[in-house]
Amino acid sequence: MTQLDKHPGGEPVHGEGDGHDSHLPVADEPIANPGLPEHTWRPTDVDEDAAKRAERQVSTLFGLSAVFTVLFVVAYFAIEIGDSWDTFGGLGASTLALGMCLGIALILIGVGIIQWARKLMADHEIVEMRHPSRSSDEDRAATVEALNTGLEESGIARRPLIRRSLLGAVAILPLPAVIMLRDLGPTPGQVANAEEGTGLEHTLWGVRPEVRVVRDVIGTPIRPTDIEVGDLVNGIPDGLLDLEGVELQVAKAKAAVILVKMEPDDIKSSQGEDWIVDGVLCFSKICSHVGCPISLYERTTHHVLCPCHQSTFDLSDSAKVIFGPAGRPLPQLPLKLDDAGYLVAQSDFQQPVGPSYWSREK
Repeated sequence: MTQLDKHPGGEPVHGEGDGHDSHLPVADEPIANPGLPEHTWRPTDVDEDAAKRAERQVSTLFGLSAVFTVLFVVAYFAIEIGDSWDTFGGLGASTLALGMCLGIALILIGVGIIQWARKLMADHEIVEMRHPSRSSDEDRAATVEALNTGLEESGIARRPLIRRSLLGAVAILPLPAVIMLRDLGPTPGQVANAEEGTGLEHTLWGVRPEVRVVRDVIGTPIRPTDIEVGDLVNGIPDGLLDLEGVELQVAKAKAAVILVKMEPDDIKSSQGEDWIVDGVLCFSKICSHVGCPISLYERTTHHVLCPCHQSTFDLSDSAKVIFGPAGRPLPQLPLKLDDAGYLVAQSDFQQPVGPSYWSREK
C-alpha cells in the first residue's frame, strides 16, 4: 500500500503512503486510512532558477532586518528624547523611530523564515499515529533521525547565502537590548553635573572648583566660627537647592555631608592639614553600609551612629568603623576657606560615597 512519489531529480520521497508507522499493524488504526492526495510540486522544487530567486528574496529580507537593527542604534543616539515631529498619535520622535526600526527588524526576520519554509524547505506530508506518552527507544531513535533529515531537507547546509544572512541578522538582533540597558541609569564613572548630579563615583562637590558648604534646608554659607566645639551641622553643596524633584533627591543622596568641630588635641588622625580648617572636619552623611543618612552624634566620644544597622564611626580618627556591618570609613571632604572666609570644598570626595559595589576597589 505504500506509495513513493519521486522528486524530479529521481530520488524517492518517503512518508507519503498510507501514513501509519511501520511498527504498528493495520489493525491498530482507529479508522481506515484515507490516504493522501497526490503531491503537488512547487515551482522551486522543479526549477533551480526559481529556487535561486527565492533564496535571494529570503536573504534580502534577512539583510534588511540587519539594516533596521543598525538604524535602531543610530536613532537611539541621534534623536533626543523630547524632539517633536508631526507623528501619528502624538508619539515622540524617539519613541516612533525606535519602535518602527525594532518592529520592522523583527517582522523581516519572521517573513524571511516563512518564505524560506514555504518555498525552499521540504513540504512532505507526514501522518503519525498517536503513541504513548513515553516513546519507545525505536521511536526516539526515529525522532533523532527525522530531526537530522529535517535539517538536511531545510537546505541550510546547501544554501550558504540564507544561512549566513540569517545568522548575521539574528547575531546583531540583541544589540538594541544591549543599547537600551543604558536607560537603566548612569554609569559608575559618569561625571556629576549641576542639572543631574549623575554617576556613582562623583557628586555635586566636583561640579566646579571651590563649591561652598551651606547649611541643609536653608542654604546659608558656613564660617568655622559659626560652629561651636562639639557641634554637628548638616551640610549640602551650594546650588543643590536650585534643583527640583528627582534630580534634587538623587543629588542630595550622594552629596549630603556632616560637619563637626573638635579641639585639635582630640583629633587622633587626619588625612593632612588641608582636610581640617580651624578644627572643622567634613564627612559624607551617607553610611558606607547600605546608604542610610547618619546624624546621631555623641560629642564626648566623637562617635556618629547609623540609625539603620548601628554602624558606628569615629570622626576623630578619620571616621573609621569601630562597630557594626559597615566595611569602609565615611569618605572625607577636603576643606579650605574662600576669600570671604566661608568653608568650601577643595575637590570632590576622594572615595566613592555610599555602599560598596563591584568596582569599589578603585
